[in-house]
Amino acid sequence: MEQAYGAGKAGGTFDPITFFQQPQAILRIVSWIFSIVIFGCIANEGYVNRPDEVEEYCIFNRNQNACNYAVGMGAVAFLCCVAFMALDVYFPQISSIKDRKKAVLADIGISAFWSFVWFVGFCFLANQWQVAKPEDNPLKQGGDAARAAITFAFFSIFTWAGQAFFAFQRYKLGASSSLFSQDYTDPSQDPAGAPAAATEYTGYNADMEANYDGSGGYQNQDY
Repeated sequence: MEQAYGAGKAGGTFDPITFFQQPQAILRIVSWIFSIVIFGCIANEGYVNRPDEVEEYCIFNRNQNACNYAVGMGAVAFLCCVAFMALDVYFPQISSIKDRKKAVLADIGISAFWSFVWFVGFCFLANQWQVAKPEDNPLKQGGDAARAAITFAFFSIFTWAGQAFFAFQRYKLGASSSLFSQDYTDPSQDPAGAPAAATEYTGYNADMEANYDGSGGYQNQDY
């Protein structure tokens, strides 16, 4: 079957079982779960205080930027995963090869960007956790949540890098058939490609017989 950037021609039916068995879909779901874990760990247990204090501070060396980074990136990564999952579902219905190419290139760039973002986040959180002072958290509250956020930030580097890799494979695949060109648009999705309406039959007209002189018809031959 002819394919363009990993999907067949537009108009096919959506098979959820096949879709969720694809490596790229699995990585998106895993990245989505990781973003929820990171966001939830910091938002719920990422702020602690000393017994003699009322105001709570970020568990990562009391650096508010560290907690803001983890919470903000976790929330945005969650939305990106949802958006790309929706794009993956809609992708086979895109009839234009140029639009498919743009979608795949966007997938490569954004996935690679998020891999870099989580690399920075992992280094940032790990460093701030390492230099955090024990006296700032004598009860050792939120330690598991902080370590979980660091761990899943590390894993997110590879899940997003994997998404970029599979998107690059789709880009290399391109249009596998000569039936697809860069300007190809599925006829069923292109109004300009629809067949012209049939000419309406006007019926028999008596004037046709009156004006017919027989010059173009059959004539008897003299033998």
